[in-house]
Amino acid sequence: MGGPGAYESTVERFGPRREVPGQAILAGIDGTDTAMRAAAFAFGMARRQSSRLIVVFVACPAPLAPLRPAVATVLEHDTATHLYAELRDQMREAAEELRVPVALVKTYGDPYTALRDTADRCQADTVVVGASQKAGHRFAGSVATKLIRAGHWPVLVVP
Repeated sequence: MGGPGAYESTVERFGPRREVPGQAILAGIDGTDTAMRAAAFAFGMARRQSSRLIVVFVACPAPLAPLRPAVATVLEHDTATHLYAELRDQMREAAEELRVPVALVKTYGDPYTALRDTADRCQADTVVVGASQKAGHRFAGSVATKLIRAGHWPVLVVP
């Protein structure tokens, strides 16, 4: 199961370094089409506003994970690790190409809680997320809806 620290949160920085931090835009990514469109929107917004961009990848354990066989848990972790590596490469390329300072945060847990806490900790001025494509979120509420209800920052939901 991953090496030491496999489940540790990390922060990597890409793109130019800026003396004055300026505004902060936070974008949540998970590899879905809507999340990637949200990241592209956030990159454009950060570039136009000379803002820094915080991109957050949240690996969330499946419900009832402790009750599943260890093999399934290892497979889930490996899948999340590979997805993060692909997304990290894409974020690094975009940061360098667009000249946007980016902090890529990898964390674990509930997506809403992780995004909310990171946005508060980084003093984000705006949060950008993709619209949920899951049918169940009409009843339980999506991450975007919960972030909007938190009312801490403007939230842009990209379809």
